[in-house]
Amino acid sequence: MIYTESIKKNIDFKRMYYNSRFKIGILTVIYLKKNKTKKANLGITVSKKVGNAVVRNRVRRIILAAYRELEKDENLKGLNMVIVARKNCCFVKTMDVLEEIKKNINFLKREPSKNYYKNVSFKTN
Repeated sequence: MIYTESIKKNIDFKRMYYNSRFKIGILTVIYLKKNKTKKANLGITVSKKVGNAVVRNRVRRIILAAYRELEKDENLKGLNMVIVARKNCCFVKTMDVLEEIKKNINFLKREPSKNYYKNVSFKTN
């Protein structure tokens, strides 16, 4: 994690939950927001509902390994990201989590066009 710092303060997590874009997946929920620095910030959250401490730490390690692989491929500088693990995340491999995170980040990075609704035709009966 060359350009990444971790998010540790509760206020930073709450800021991400309430003021950022998010995408819900089968394994994770990703909150993404741009920042004004050259570094990326990453926070990982695993609830007690996922399992006991051993399972939660395993899920944390899986998500962190997937993020390290993602950091090699994509430019994540200037982004704040919080990844929240869901219950299904404890039964999968790192590559499955990597594919979902990559897909959801690409979805969140896309900016919706301002003229989106002009191009959509609505049928009326």
